[in-house]
Amino acid sequence: MTRDEWAVLRTQLEKTLGQNNFSTWIKPMTLDCINDDIATFHVPTNFIGNYVSQNFSDAILHILKSEEPSVRRLSFSVPANVKDRPAPSTAAVTSSAPATAAKPEASSFVQTASLDKRFTFERFVVGKPNELAHAAAKRVGEGGPVTFNPLFLYGGVGLGKTHLMHAIAWDLQTNRPDLNVMYLSAEQFMYRFVQSLRERKMMDFKEIFRSVDVLMVDDVQFIAGKDSTQEEFFHTFNALVDQNKQIIISADRAPGEITGLEERVKSRLQCGLVVDLHPTDYELRLGILQSKVEMQQLNYPDLEVASGVLEFLAHRISTNVRVLEGALTRLFAFASLVGREINMELTQDCLADVLRASERKITVEEIQRRVSEHYNIRMSDMIGPKRLRSYARPRQVAMYLSKHLTSRSLPEIGRRFGGRDHTTVMHGVKRIEELKVADGQIAEDLELLRRALEA
Repeated sequence: MTRDEWAVLRTQLEKTLGQNNFSTWIKPMTLDCINDDIATFHVPTNFIGNYVSQNFSDAILHILKSEEPSVRRLSFSVPANVKDRPAPSTAAVTSSAPATAAKPEASSFVQTASLDKRFTFERFVVGKPNELAHAAAKRVGEGGPVTFNPLFLYGGVGLGKTHLMHAIAWDLQTNRPDLNVMYLSAEQFMYRFVQSLRERKMMDFKEIFRSVDVLMVDDVQFIAGKDSTQEEFFHTFNALVDQNKQIIISADRAPGEITGLEERVKSRLQCGLVVDLHPTDYELRLGILQSKVEMQQLNYPDLEVASGVLEFLAHRISTNVRVLEGALTRLFAFASLVGREINMELTQDCLADVLRASERKITVEEIQRRVSEHYNIRMSDMIGPKRLRSYARPRQVAMYLSKHLTSRSLPEIGRRFGGRDHTTVMHGVKRIEELKVADGQIAEDLELLRRALEA
């Protein structure tokens, strides 16, 4: 069988096994040869060979037999020229009986197939909202001693958590190819855990996860409420930390804010460096757009972006970097197809739906409700006549946010706060501006509320 014929069969396997299984387990394999009744595959690690032989051998044999009816067994080996790998081992499989594979070994970059080649540090645009997260991730990616463990990255959708996770993995592959690094999502961790329980292979599971040098788990909030998975994650975490192995975690919220996560797990996750990726500011969004334009122009060298377009997009699409990047991609494709230049008119025509969706209006009433919940007071007390500090301070915070997050005038805001005069609103806004500088708690409250309202 030629490699071209195997390439065709691989396409059939992808349909049979699904894209995720195919990318993770089948794509890294190459067909070496078929001798007599044995098809031999080269695999990057023993672990991949063992896993494929245990889980996908029947599907592979079925596909192979359609072209080579004589094939009855599969063999997997690690090529001798692959650096930093254990000695080659082979697992034979017949169509009638599953393989008896050797004990699985942790392997360097078990999940490399699932890493996105675009997500490197070179392509990560750094700005004030993400500079600390970038610096911490870069330090871990160097592969040297790190004073914090774990590194916990958190932030909303499209702020760069997964990009930084992938970038760390790529840098570690370059800087420390000797390390066994495992990157996977919390959902994949849970899936493997459940599968090991069902197949009574928990010792194999523990051996794999507790013998890595670096464990990277993305979107850890997905194990919240899954008691058994949390239990195993907790023990895996402890075992690795006790061995001074590095752990990198990401989530959409800070550890203490993840509902359904056990207190002991929260405590463990908070014992290292917890870094927030803040929502992007205008300057960072503009920088991202400028970077993406350079990449787009590799595909569309004849297209230029008129003055003011990027600034317009950076102002109007503020909540999600993925939406921002997707809008730019659509803009270049549309301009190329219709043969027009990328100016303001084309931008507004092409992205009308995206721009409308980004115009979500925050109301004064919504701000009042959020602030009341945050400070645990009744909304009627906030907008009522009482001047107690426990009501007055939240009232001023709500006035400040109403001025900065809505288009309402000061008199309109005053009317929604129990018919107060606009000078009262001015005083409240000025007071919060002063406290924001002098009082760290007020500054933190404002940031949390703003993020919740803009989410």
